[in-house]
Amino acid sequence: MNSLESSVTYFEAAFRQEITKISQTKPQKLYEPVAYSLMIGGKRLRPALMLHSASLFCQSVEHVLPIAMAIEIFHNFTLLHDDIMDKAELRRGLPTVHKKYSENTAILSGDAMSILAFKYLDKGNSPRLQELLTLFSTTALEVCEGQQLDMDFETREHVTISEYLEMIRLKTAVLIASSLKMGALMANADPEHADLLYEYGINVGLAFQLQDDWLDVYGDPDVFGKKQGGDICANKKTFLLLKAAEVCTSAMLLELNHWLLKKDFDPIQKVAAITAIYEKTGVSDAARNLMQEYHDKALVALGMVGIPADLKQALIKFAGEAMVREK
Repeated sequence: MNSLESSVTYFEAAFRQEITKISQTKPQKLYEPVAYSLMIGGKRLRPALMLHSASLFCQSVEHVLPIAMAIEIFHNFTLLHDDIMDKAELRRGLPTVHKKYSENTAILSGDAMSILAFKYLDKGNSPRLQELLTLFSTTALEVCEGQQLDMDFETREHVTISEYLEMIRLKTAVLIASSLKMGALMANADPEHADLLYEYGINVGLAFQLQDDWLDVYGDPDVFGKKQGGDICANKKTFLLLKAAEVCTSAMLLELNHWLLKKDFDPIQKVAAITAIYEKTGVSDAARNLMQEYHDKALVALGMVGIPADLKQALIKFAGEAMVREK
């Protein structure tokens, strides 16, 4: 598979067949919401990365499909529970599971999804199952740890940039990295090469999330698909906010804290005021520079993977897209 797009197409066909089977499983009130959650869609980025990673080391990747299913089901399970915790009403323009059905139904169906993920992992029938299981379960716990840190930061007054970067590593980057490593392991790649792909994935994942922070402020909402300044209005502790608080003058810090503590505010006015502070402190450039640093680290790791250079082009392109994507 010479592109991530072809990996997505390959996975999607098999994935939809499995969703149909899940939707027909009884009791229907448990599995119908599972199928609905999975059908809402998404980019299928993580399974595509897994399949592509496997294709770097072997010609046929059909045996990797159950593991790719596992990673996609687990990812959607985390989104389902995130929506409950965030009280979100829509996901990708459709009602969230707890709004369409009920909160209790969503919790139970989410639990079923987490177990289904491990069931599909077992279907992989790999001689390296123990290694895969250890990586998958470690990653699953790390994602939960990242989510808890994100929740903790909502009520903590002081959060350091290093703490924030660790949170996004756990919440976002490890699942991308593990998808790549598991694909390599399923293709019986050397452990050293699998570890290098994991390192590549961690750095791309960090750049990816930092770009999300940046796009919330500077992205085109019609293209990005989110209301501009949503993180600012929610006082979300992003890299931009933490960096601004770290480098701004005393006067600017007073103004920043004024807006952070203000309960009643005009959203447009608040976004404009805090964005102006970001401009004065140069945190946009700081974020872009840090993204570039992670991008460069990703390419160094990828460059050390012992495969022909032409096979690395899709992952080089993907790392670049994490830097310039608009949505």
